Formats: sequence, C-alpha cells, structure tokens
Amino acid sequence: MTVERKLFGTDGVRGVANLEPMTVETALAIGQGVAAVLKSHDGRRKVILGKDTRLSGYMFENALVAGICSLGLDVLVVGPLPTPAIAFLTRNMRCEAGIVISASHNPYQDNGIKIFGRDGYKLPDAEEEAIERYVLALKSGGRHSDARPGQVGRARRIDDALGRYIVFLKNSFPGEYTLDGLTIAIDCAHGATYKVAPAVFSELGAQVRVIGNQPDGTNINDGVGALHPEVLSGIIKRDGVDLGLAFDGDGDRLIMVDENGEVVDGDEIMAICAEDLMNRGQLNHATLVSTVMSNLGLEICLRERGIRMLRTKVGDRYVVEAMRAGGYNLGGEQSGHVLFLDHNTTGDGIASALQVLGVLVRTGRPLSELKRIMTRLPQVLINLVVNEKPPLSERPALVRAMEAQERRLGRRGRLLLRYSGTESKLRIMVEAEDEELMNQVAAELQAVVVAELGGREA
Repeated sequence: MTVERKLFGTDGVRGVANLEPMTVETALAIGQGVAAVLKSHDGRRKVILGKDTRLSGYMFENALVAGICSLGLDVLVVGPLPTPAIAFLTRNMRCEAGIVISASHNPYQDNGIKIFGRDGYKLPDAEEEAIERYVLALKSGGRHSDARPGQVGRARRIDDALGRYIVFLKNSFPGEYTLDGLTIAIDCAHGATYKVAPAVFSELGAQVRVIGNQPDGTNINDGVGALHPEVLSGIIKRDGVDLGLAFDGDGDRLIMVDENGEVVDGDEIMAICAEDLMNRGQLNHATLVSTVMSNLGLEICLRERGIRMLRTKVGDRYVVEAMRAGGYNLGGEQSGHVLFLDHNTTGDGIASALQVLGVLVRTGRPLSELKRIMTRLPQVLINLVVNEKPPLSERPALVRAMEAQERRLGRRGRLLLRYSGTESKLRIMVEAEDEELMNQVAAELQAVVVAELGGREA
C-alpha cells in the first residue's frame, strides 16, 4: 500500500529554502537516506550530484555530500548542470544514483531535491517511500549506522561532466545535417543551461544570440525563460531571427518561438515530432503519451494521422511510467516537458529542441509552417489559491456542477479540475470550439469552487 507522502511530491522534495522541508537538516538526512536505501554491493558505490544556479544550492550541495559520505558512498560533484544531464551522467558514469538540487521553474527562493536511480529514471514509488521513511525516522530522533572512520566516502569534482553532456546532445542530432545558416535566439533563464545550450547549438553550426545567461543566484526564472517566451518573441520580431528556444531553470522544459514571434508550446512540439517519427516508421506503436492538460486539438491532429494519444495524470513521472509500461518512445506535457526515450530518460529541453530542428532542416520548412500541423482549440486555465485540498469527489455541489457543465460542452469541448502537485492551488481548465461558451463554463465553475473551497485567484 502506498503511504501518504510527507516529503516527496510528484517531482521530489520542494519548498522555500531554509523552511521545512527544504532545510539543511532535511537535506543531510536525505543524503543519508539515499546512501542507506540505494547502496548496493556491485561496485557502484558513488552518487552524482548536480544543481541549478540558485543561491541556496551551495548549502544543500554541502549537506547532501556530508550525508552521503557519512554512510560510506562517494559523491561526484558537477555543479550547475541541467536536470537531464544528471539523468544521463548517472547512467554514463555507472553511479548508484543521481541527485539534482533544483526547483525547476520556481523563483530563486524555492529549491528542491529530485533523485534518479541507476537507470537514469526517477525513483519508483517504493524506493522513494523507503528514503522518506528513513528521513522521517531520523528527524524523529532515530539513529543510523555511520560508516567507520576508514570507510567514509570521498567527494570530488568532475571537470569533464559538461563536455560529456554536450557530446551526448550533439549525437542526438541527425548526423548528416548541421544548423549552418540558422540564427537562433536562446533564453537560458539564468539557469542550468547557461553554459551548455549556447555551446551545443553553436558547435552544430548555428549563429546564436543568448539571453538569460548571467546567473547571480537570485535571478533564475526572473522575467526570462520558458515561462516568459514573450522576451524572445520581442527579439525575433525586432532582429529577424529564425527562431527562439526558451528553457526553464533546470533545463528540462522547452518552449519555442517561430520566426514570426509566435509561441510554439509542448503540444505543438509533440505534434511536429510525432508526425515526423510516424512518417519515418520510428514512432513506437503509433502512440504518443501526454497528460490530461494537452489541448484537444493535439488529439484531433494525431487521430487524423493514425496516431493514438494516451493521456495520463499531470506530471512527467506519470508520462514516463506509461511510456515505459507500453514501450512508447515519445511523450510529454503542454508545458514543454517532452520525452524522447530513444535519447534520454527524462524531459530534456535541449534534446527536444534538437529533434524539432532535425525536422526543420530535413524538410526545409520554417517553424511557423511546421506548427500549423495542429489547430489549437480555445483553452482557458484559471489558478485558484486554496487553503486545503479535500478530494473533489467529496464535494457534491462541485461534482454536480462539473457534470452539468460537461453535458453542456458535449463533444464540443472538455473540462478538467485538478489540484497542483507542488502548490496550494486548484486549476480549472476548459476547452471548447465556442470561446464564449468556454469562458461561461469556466466562470461558473470558478464561482462554485470559491463557494465550496474558499479559493481566490492566484
């Protein structure tokens, strides 16, 4: 039976730095928990540790190193690198686990800890729960067995990690092509891609214009990156750049901007790549895996091309689980987490960009033309801050309202109400061919939520 989570959410442990659960004491205990639970006896007695560019990353890095070494495992410290780089390096360097210190797209005040297993995938629930039990026991006054003085672990910095990852990424791009002749604007969000991304695209032949590559510990995601593609849009419209790439703080998310300054999100990226893989006979089981948040227009686009769309709960871990269970190789989220399991084991913004650019250079078509593959249905998303998260099924008035609105939409649209996995928010999403109807449904559902849960707009 799955235990109630107290530390780990859908994407590891996350919170405000220096407040529980993101304290030095908890990070130390997590390091010990990782060493205790994942330690094996086949020679892989090391853990690789990376981070993004947040100020608090330094203290959590040291706490995790101390915890891991105290139980006898070595730590390979690589400094700021994208989350997908750690997933790759965990496998590439035969590590017992990989740990990333990051809060992804959140502001610098937040931080988090996410863990990859030796196969480069996020830990299965059973191992995550075992680490959580270990940590909670320690924090409740329990004891652990430290390594003897001569068996404590060592920590050392790995200087070639960046180069390994760059070579890996370049090898994911079609070998017979280059990016010669393209000018690409890149927004690194003052985050973990600030060194890697410019190097990869320039070494493949593109002329690059880079913003968001001056991290100072407090400016990560601050008005730049995947959450703010309008910054790249302005640059492209002003300077006539061929396209733009916006990454988030830890580099697992990609939002693109075409040559007209129009945003290309995860749904459109998946549509472009699904058709390309299907045409080349490389889309496993003619199936794309995405979440309940993906636009209905994506599903219609895929259906017209003989591609099945399998929906999961929100969260890239659920997408990956479904992909692995069914043997699928392409999936992702509207937010820009796109997974190419033929290349990496987690969402990788740079690798995703390279796959789209591969389609672009093979076909000779600009991004604005490629993205017209799907017609997006109007969609509205309302975020409401709530004080508690009771199961929606236990609120009869809300259930009745949802059922009534679903009947009203019929086959012309859909709706979804769900709690955020990382924040105290409830999200109302409505799609419909009729935009006026869509807005009416969303507003009426919002009124019921506010009456039932006391929510307020974020």
